[in-house]
Amino acid sequence: MITTEDLYMDKAKYSDWQDMYLNVWSRPESAKYMLWKVTSNEEEARSRIERTIAFQKEHDTFLVYERVSGRAIGFGGVLQTGPHTYEDTGICVGPDYVRRGYGKQIVRGLMQFCRDERGAKEFVYTAREENVAANALARSLGFSLISGEDKTDARDGHIYRILCWKFDMEKGS
Repeated sequence: MITTEDLYMDKAKYSDWQDMYLNVWSRPESAKYMLWKVTSNEEEARSRIERTIAFQKEHDTFLVYERVSGRAIGFGGVLQTGPHTYEDTGICVGPDYVRRGYGKQIVRGLMQFCRDERGAKEFVYTAREENVAANALARSLGFSLISGEDKTDARDGHIYRILCWKFDMEKGS
């Protein structure tokens, strides 16, 4: 489990399906910059939480919970991409939970997890260029922009640019 001032990140439980459905998966604003489609009904959400639980057994991905309420309000995860290098695999909080500093807490929590539990020396963060808030977050945490690449959104075929940011955990930037 990863803990921050206002949040904790842990593996999903089946009972989280409703929180994730209401707070994240059914919300078009949440999916806007992600690679997944909106979940349109409760049956789909139940199936999705089962897939999430199975996936999380083998991956460093977590649901994000608000400490005060205990509600599942988002997700985040990391993947090793090289020796001592970890990259986020997507970070998301539901639209009712933005502008509270939670994104910063999630990124810092994942970075600390990677450093303390996985021996990471470098952390890579990615965001779509049009996601102004995500890119401002990277800058505010001291990440350096290292590259940009055009990609095609499989959901609708539109071209977008993904920006890649790096943080050297040994140097602190």
